[in-house]
Amino acid sequence: MDPEAVVRHDLVRCVPRDVLPARANVALTVVASLALAWLFVGLPLALRTSPHWPAPATWLSLAPVVLATPIHWGLIHEGIHGQLLPSRRANEWAARALAIGIALPFDVMRFGHLMHHRFTREPYDRPDVTDASQSRRSRRLAYYTRLFGGLYAAEVLLPLLAFVPASTAAAMVARSVGARGPFGVQVQRLFSRHAADPERRRRIRRDWLLSMSLHAFALHLYGPWWPVLVVSVYLRGLWLSIADNLPHYGVALDEPGRARDFRVPRGFGVLLMNHHLHRQHHLEPTLPWTALPSLAEEADDAAGKTQSAYFRAAISQFRGLGRDDDPRPV
Repeated sequence: MDPEAVVRHDLVRCVPRDVLPARANVALTVVASLALAWLFVGLPLALRTSPHWPAPATWLSLAPVVLATPIHWGLIHEGIHGQLLPSRRANEWAARALAIGIALPFDVMRFGHLMHHRFTREPYDRPDVTDASQSRRSRRLAYYTRLFGGLYAAEVLLPLLAFVPASTAAAMVARSVGARGPFGVQVQRLFSRHAADPERRRRIRRDWLLSMSLHAFALHLYGPWWPVLVVSVYLRGLWLSIADNLPHYGVALDEPGRARDFRVPRGFGVLLMNHHLHRQHHLEPTLPWTALPSLAEEADDAAGKTQSAYFRAAISQFRGLGRDDDPRPV
């Protein structure tokens, strides 16, 4: 049986056309695409034709590219849940193209994200906690490496498993995921089967080669200004790495959705595509991003409490690890 179908359930479903924010998604896709076009073609050509372009202007011009990162990921995320565009085929191809642009393997991201929904905060899905069987020093090193861009780097390199024999890839994935917890064996089996699936391996190889070709072409255009591209890619990866586990950091297993909502300054909701309302997304994964604010408002009114600040919570992740017997941070 297809391992992705096992975890899919109702987590991927194209919502009705009158509910899906297709126009907003198309507009944001244009924004993300323009940011990529400027990063890969516009800026290097500008540097070539104007070699005396002041350095501050160069770095300042990267700010919109970095700020577009959560929009870029948010659009891929909507595509994973079948909510980017009304047409299923257009939804997948648009999300896949966006993933290629940011060097993320779409098939891996989709399967991993759906597994994350079904097995949220299970042992394999708790990067911010450790247990007695692990060296705290090595776990701390892995945790901070992940926060400082290591997660994005791992996701970029993960498709290399599609180039080794399927049995080897499945064994490596199984060893990495482990089999801890009540669902450990099931989770391990699903990941291993996905890593060995021949059709997905073919698509992953194709998409990764396209991503690497795109970045190699951009590197060629930058020429002696190649550090500008490297820094921008790192900053985008840093944002993604810090934001990945933020809604789950220190969350106990009995919290609703095993995730938290946060508040952001006015206007930042669009920039984050409401990813700061992650608890609502976990409770209602089939709803588009535009439906989450009203759900969060109703939940806060009913509970009589306010949300924590998103960016303050992002910084709090650097306090370190918790223990498996107490998932909240020390």
